[in-house]
Amino acid sequence: MLVSISRTMDIPLPTDPHIFGGAPLDRDANIRRDEAAIEALKVRENARFLPFWDLRGLIVPGEQPELAWLPMSELEAIAEDRAEVVYLGLDGDAPCFAVGLAGEANPAKEGSLEGRGKFIDARTIATQLGGPDTAILAQGRSLIDWHARHRFCAACGAPTEAKSAGNSRTCPACNAEHFPRTDPVAIMLVIRDGKCLLGRKNMFPEGMYSALAGFIEVGETIEEGVRREIFEESGVRAGEVRYHSSQPWPFPSSLMIGCIAEGLTEEITIDEQELDHAAWFSRAEIVEGMERALTTAPGDGKFRMPHPIAIAHQLARAWLAETN
Repeated sequence: MLVSISRTMDIPLPTDPHIFGGAPLDRDANIRRDEAAIEALKVRENARFLPFWDLRGLIVPGEQPELAWLPMSELEAIAEDRAEVVYLGLDGDAPCFAVGLAGEANPAKEGSLEGRGKFIDARTIATQLGGPDTAILAQGRSLIDWHARHRFCAACGAPTEAKSAGNSRTCPACNAEHFPRTDPVAIMLVIRDGKCLLGRKNMFPEGMYSALAGFIEVGETIEEGVRREIFEESGVRAGEVRYHSSQPWPFPSSLMIGCIAEGLTEEITIDEQELDHAAWFSRAEIVEGMERALTTAPGDGKFRMPHPIAIAHQLARAWLAETN
């Protein structure tokens, strides 16, 4: 169901999955420790392998881009360049794997994968892929990146080995097990008297503002983290916090926890190490900024919201729908 906000915008309800969400695979976690079963899955006729190089997934370009899955026969041809093979799960009865390639040269330009597709950054291609494909791309990218960052044991410093079909690493020296982590990030739209609070960082394109956000700290609830981050970044006190939705964010591996918070105070005092500026925006201004995000490229300096790839965009859409 869609809620119309203006002539150019329809607002999806919060139940619609965000980009990088809506994972279609059965992760089949119970089989990961069974090495013989995983090897049997790899050689099944319908097994599929998605290569990653420089953390970019192999994509078949075109009017409707899609993931460039390879059969086992082509995977064997690039065996020397493989860094990791990670079991992602089942698509129906088809086993799906992500494959990290370690070579310095782009194999889709001057190697064994020439003509099979292009290696494209997940952020660049996400809005062009179908929703389920973005979720698979995010899962594969995060796992391949995690392996690259965890070659050595955090307990004793010895080299680690991939286990559980690429879903964990083990240290042979001290037997410590290491698992992929997801970092929880609170991202929140603060609302008060028909306006919402947004901020901008100096890395943003000129004119772009977004919802405030920050990592949940040790020992915090989501609600506590939301209130703390709002106050630290803007000086605004917040009251009621309600959960809206979440979004996997594979850069490298965060979970964006989207919330809407009640602003109790209005005066803004920004943390200049975090933000360049923050301000309250009316509903009419948000509609205008959302339409720019959908219809024009950044660079004109006019107020704009983030692209729909970001959960901040979706939080603002939900607020507009509520106040329609």
